Amino acid sequence: MRKINEIDVNGKTVIVRVDLNCPVEKGKITGCARIYSHAGTIRNLSGRGAKVVVLSHQGREGRDDFIGLEQHSKLLQQILHKEIKYVDQVVGPRSEEAIKNLKDGEIVLLDNVRRLKSETIVPEGKGELIQRVGPLADYYVLDALSVAHRKHSSVIGFSETLPCFAGQILADELDAVDIIRNGSDVVFVLGGSKIDDSFSIMKKWLFENRAKEVLVGGAVAILLLYASGKDIGDSAEYLKEKGLLDKKEEAKKIIDEYDGRIIVPVDVAISVDSKRTEVDVDHIHGRILDIGEKTMYDFYRRIMNAKYVIMNGPLGVYEDPKFAVGTSRVFHAMSKTKAYTLLGGGHTIAAMEKLQVDQDKFNYVSLSGKALIAYLCGEKLPGIEALKMNEKSFPDL
Repeated sequence: MRKINEIDVNGKTVIVRVDLNCPVEKGKITGCARIYSHAGTIRNLSGRGAKVVVLSHQGREGRDDFIGLEQHSKLLQQILHKEIKYVDQVVGPRSEEAIKNLKDGEIVLLDNVRRLKSETIVPEGKGELIQRVGPLADYYVLDALSVAHRKHSSVIGFSETLPCFAGQILADELDAVDIIRNGSDVVFVLGGSKIDDSFSIMKKWLFENRAKEVLVGGAVAILLLYASGKDIGDSAEYLKEKGLLDKKEEAKKIIDEYDGRIIVPVDVAISVDSKRTEVDVDHIHGRILDIGEKTMYDFYRRIMNAKYVIMNGPLGVYEDPKFAVGTSRVFHAMSKTKAYTLLGGGHTIAAMEKLQVDQDKFNYVSLSGKALIAYLCGEKLPGIEALKMNEKSFPDL
């Protein structure tokens, strides 16, 4: 794919689709690694004289995190030490006027693109964003793997009307993930609560015999223990709350088919009188909240002997310091191993921030979750495919 760094943008109006989506607590955005990362691309474009139009989303309609981007603009301004013009509109006279009035090096952030109905429901990405904002720009940049798996207007819609490019963050992410995709004997560390994502990885990589082993924690481990016949105590109610009980047969089939290569915990941590208590998996009498010491040591050994390690999802309830131990130990192991290490997923990044883990200790930390899983599983991502097709449509640049 063509990269925006390869072309002169001085005096050009450049639309850049980033991912500023952050956790939201009581209407306030909390620490967001994505904003800090994408700030680099925005700074680069502005510094090279582009008129920068930033597009992003925040949350989903109907959820508490579905808010405008004014807070994001203020944080971005603090990071860049440069004025960010914010328009509480995506398409309309105010946003269009703001874009037309941009001077070289200036930056405008438009409102949450998901406030446009056409962002998610118009076929093939067409809609008012493309029709009204597109003609005001010279180039389009996709800089977020984390949204590249969606057929949304702001992701694929400009590909038929403007020369399109990959941003530096997207290019770096693809390069990093391709190292894993082209590797073999990969050790996966899968946690969190997104069972379908973890099962997709297992089925793809274990079936192709390219995963050396899969180490599991979090809800993934709880479900696999349950499917293997273990009494998981109060965690059965947790699986019911999450709607995961119907995944039991699928989990059992995976365990039976790949026995010995999926490494489930041998001990876990539960809460007894508000204290961390560790028990073997044959004697669980509470809710599973973390992996235990024996499992931590086993995971550490396997990670240290790996060639490639990728982690997606925390291994316990990391928000509580008593049950963040397993996740913290795995982070430590991945920072010490000689293997190529890649971490991804929103909850993984949130755990790193919570535990104050230095991201520079790993080969790469991906900003993506669902899109990362899809790309690892060999799926074609609409955003990436649109960039490739665009190069054929606009070859003379």
